[in-house]
Amino acid sequence: MASLERREFLNVLGAAAVAGFGFGRAGDAQAASPYNLPLAFKGAGTVSLLHMTDCHAQLKPLYFREPSVNLGVAGQQGQLPHLVGQHLARAAKLAPGSPEAYAFTSLDFERAAQRYGMVGGFAHLATLVKRIKAQRRGALLLDGGDTWQGSATALWTNGQDMVDACKLLGVDLMTGHWEFTLGAERVKQIVDGDLKAAGIEFLAQNVRTTDFGDEVFKPWVLREINGVPVAIIGQAFPYTPIANPRYFTPDWSFGIRDDEMQKLVNEVREKHGAQAVVLLSHNGMDVDLKLATRVRGIDAILGGHTHDGVPLPVVVKNAGWQTIVTNAGSNGKFLGVLDLQVSNQRVMDFRYTLLPVFSRLLPADREMAALIERVRAPHEAKLQAVLATTDGTLYRRGNFNGSWDQLLLDALMEVQGAPIAFSPGFRWGTSLLPGQAITREHLMDQTATSYSYATVNEMSGEQIKTVLEDVADNLFNPDPYYQQGGDMVRVGGLSYAIEPGAAAGSRISDLRLDGQPLDAGKSYKVAGWAPVAESARSAGLKPVWEVVEGWLKDRPRVAPRRLNTPRLIGMQGNPGLA
Repeated sequence: MASLERREFLNVLGAAAVAGFGFGRAGDAQAASPYNLPLAFKGAGTVSLLHMTDCHAQLKPLYFREPSVNLGVAGQQGQLPHLVGQHLARAAKLAPGSPEAYAFTSLDFERAAQRYGMVGGFAHLATLVKRIKAQRRGALLLDGGDTWQGSATALWTNGQDMVDACKLLGVDLMTGHWEFTLGAERVKQIVDGDLKAAGIEFLAQNVRTTDFGDEVFKPWVLREINGVPVAIIGQAFPYTPIANPRYFTPDWSFGIRDDEMQKLVNEVREKHGAQAVVLLSHNGMDVDLKLATRVRGIDAILGGHTHDGVPLPVVVKNAGWQTIVTNAGSNGKFLGVLDLQVSNQRVMDFRYTLLPVFSRLLPADREMAALIERVRAPHEAKLQAVLATTDGTLYRRGNFNGSWDQLLLDALMEVQGAPIAFSPGFRWGTSLLPGQAITREHLMDQTATSYSYATVNEMSGEQIKTVLEDVADNLFNPDPYYQQGGDMVRVGGLSYAIEPGAAAGSRISDLRLDGQPLDAGKSYKVAGWAPVAESARSAGLKPVWEVVEGWLKDRPRVAPRRLNTPRLIGMQGNPGLA
């Protein structure tokens, strides 16, 4: 099989520089030539799949800063997706200051953002999808999930705005994760109603009933593309009832289920004649890389969940087979294009390109723009209400903290009167540049879940350390099957050290509050939000956005946040640090 067709990828982004887009002139950029789309294979046996994932309900163009910290440990150290900044740029040969460096790294983010503009936006994504589908007969659009959650309008419409947008976008197949936080009843209502009527299949081979183990959703489909029978299997997020409240899906069980996956792959090939098998996954990239070593016969994994915008596919060899493993970023910022050449009932060659969606370069699709305007109209005034102005860049991504998370922590500690605060290690949330207004919509981009209650609890020093150890093991366990794909819980007020490469239970040390060692037996007041316990629903707690909105309104300008990040031990030279 071929590796990434890098020349074609550079041609795509080269169109930006040639058009004058590189000089930040919006007029020139909007008048630029269309993207030079990656070339497809010609002749018989050509299969094309488009892939988006983890858009988190972002319908409008946005800024999104890629992480400067994404540590890999043990066998994952130095491997994709755990390369950031200059390390990823070097591996993928991204030229400094180029549009592609802006898209895939956090290098010189503020200057690059001013130069190249916003990314994503469903109206611009729709234009790109239409152009590629017009060039590739029978191409399918696959949605990796985390689509119906992440914005105010998605929360207020119970996901309906995103369902309607995906129908218009032309999604053919999807799987899920945060979709399940709308509740099982709502998910089934959408799947059996809107999606079915639109011909969109929701696939999840690993979701079963808790009583008899029956399939909740269709596990796979067989689609003929240019005469080639292609099996597409769905894999929902395997740890949904752990990472999110169990009460949303009380009668469903999840899991990786790679043994069942192997049986299914064998079945679709031997009994149903599939000549190519593709897994639409929401496992997270490290889990997908391990799964590719354990399940033989999958030709490609189009992955999501960990939000890794990876320009280079990873090819995993397994018992005479090889599997292409990809991950297509987040927030509507990228569109993956996978072209397969099938002959003699096998995939013989492939081309993969992860296309950034530059909103200045792609004209907005009129139908999609009209839909977005229509669904936002009843909420526009509320969304655009200005709460404050930021003097520093606000972003979320990174293993340990982001300035948006620090803002939430600072607000929680001050308003709730707590010396310590925790904020979940969520990876979704848009970025803001210095001088931008912080609107209610921007705040909701960081906090809009169906269980975003603000909490205050008494915790002993021992309990606090246990929480940090548990989350650290989820993030840095050397076995990817024990990772759940989020980032470290963000901590306000409390300092600590972490050794990611240490054994479970031994990673966290030197916990201090106001410079004094944390007392294991002492009780501390801890603010937080997004509790997974069912009791929180009936406790009369305020939504976190109400708490933070009041804090923002008390200050017209928000100073740059000073990040509270742990002292790292044993990570010198790790290419997961920019």
